[in-house]
Amino acid sequence: MIRVVVIGAGLAGMTAALYLAEHGARVTVIARGAGSLHLSPGTIDVLGYASKLVESPDADIPAFVGANPRHPYRRLGGDIAEAVSWLLSHLAILRYVGDGETNMLLPTAVGVARPTAFAPASMAAADLRQGGRFVAVGLSALKDFFPKILADNLERASLPDGATVAVRHAEVAVSPRPGWADVAAPVFARALDDGSLMAPFADALRRVVEPGETVLVPAVLGLDRGPEVWDDLCERVGAPVAEIPTLPPSIPGMRLSQHLTAAVSTAGGTVVLGPSVVGGSDGGGRITEVLVKDAARTREIRVDAVVLATGGFSAGGLDLDSHGELRETVFDLAVAGPPPGEPRFSARHLDHQPLMAAGLEVDDVLRPCGPGGQPRWANLHAAGAMLAGAEPWREKSGEGIAIASGYRAARAILEEI
Repeated sequence: MIRVVVIGAGLAGMTAALYLAEHGARVTVIARGAGSLHLSPGTIDVLGYASKLVESPDADIPAFVGANPRHPYRRLGGDIAEAVSWLLSHLAILRYVGDGETNMLLPTAVGVARPTAFAPASMAAADLRQGGRFVAVGLSALKDFFPKILADNLERASLPDGATVAVRHAEVAVSPRPGWADVAAPVFARALDDGSLMAPFADALRRVVEPGETVLVPAVLGLDRGPEVWDDLCERVGAPVAEIPTLPPSIPGMRLSQHLTAAVSTAGGTVVLGPSVVGGSDGGGRITEVLVKDAARTREIRVDAVVLATGGFSAGGLDLDSHGELRETVFDLAVAGPPPGEPRFSARHLDHQPLMAAGLEVDDVLRPCGPGGQPRWANLHAAGAMLAGAEPWREKSGEGIAIASGYRAARAILEEI
């Protein structure tokens, strides 16, 4: 049985871990924390923006890659649909909808029409492409959701094919902790999971909604039983209900992380949160051991292969020091960034930001390469936001890159051994 350590518990790392464990590898996921999924809206973006809003990711990716030859999709394009389909087959309980051929337009917490390829059915119910009438309902004790801002901005949203929306806002005082001024989203979610908040919440929404409206609520409809809670609430309210992601922590992202962790464990993998991987031992061009710092000691774990999925700048996988030098933080791999003398940032926030496309240059099986184009180690594969050439925040491509690269890295390891 091959031994693989996956470094990072985000979407890329967990995709790789699940595929490897399911195919017989002895997999250990090591991460300092729960990963970025707890901060994400729980949707799967493949490609949302290129030179303009993308309506069909499948149709637009070839031209996008042609215009951006350093983008990870140049190597991963053939794996995207297969990888996403494979992963969603393991997440059927979360009821993702979408076909990859067309993007939905879902409201963000501040009322932006956001393109995404796949989303849980409880969120897809707010798809704006056909327009409609909505009421955004806030919870007075939940400070991470702003129904008036959502409603005002959404009415000004530019939608395709002349679609229009009418949105009003309301607020209800239902709370799992009456009298508390500030109650976190997970507390609401757990109270809906156990049923204690369901009847008063449904009653309050039923009094607010008008015929023909879809109710937009903060995404707190259960953590362990999300789909069942949504079904129950829609039936009790007697109108469509749709979840809108809140500011972090994100309940849909937490659901996705929780179910992925359970799937990896069920397949025989182990997920260890807290320790840090701080390096590796070189044995003739291969990593033979990873060094794990756990509390006051550093120990070695023998490996046959490693998947590095520690994320980009925001997650700490890449670092820019006070001298302006770029570095990868676990194995000190070469990081490709803007050429010397060229600007690292653009003046306008939403323009191309060269530094944000920095990352690891890899070969066709995602092995990080040095300046000469040769892999540093034959059994180290990288995945996710640390790959060079992408700006996921701007392109809305992050989950597509993560899933396809985690899938490609895992398959490459199994084919090699």
